[in-house]
Amino acid sequence: QVRLVESGGGLVQPGGSLRLSCLVSSMNINTMAWYRQAPGKERELVATIFSTGNTNYADSVKGRFTISRDNTGSTVYLQMNSLKPEDTAVYYCYAKPPIFGPYWGRGTQVTVSS
Repeated sequence: QVRLVESGGGLVQPGGSLRLSCLVSSMNINTMAWYRQAPGKERELVATIFSTGNTNYADSVKGRFTISRDNTGSTVYLQMNSLKPEDTAVYYCYAKPPIFGPYWGRGTQVTVSS
């Protein structure tokens, strides 16, 4: 069983920044990602980082968000800059090991409001 624990959410004004962290209980993870779900909307993929270090981003966050992993691979980050009210959502960490899974965190609330 792989456990994921997110942190770093909160309330921020438009134009502000937040950094989300996700601590993973296993280092044997190929792909990690951040998803988000706003009220009344489906969960959407925000950013992905592969074991190669390659990354992908949703068009809505390109140039503003950056996904990264630490050297051990046990923590994944989402640096969010120039935040907009439409970025308000619960953000979920996702991890896909070579076999089994995927696994999800419980989510952390991000609210962008003045």
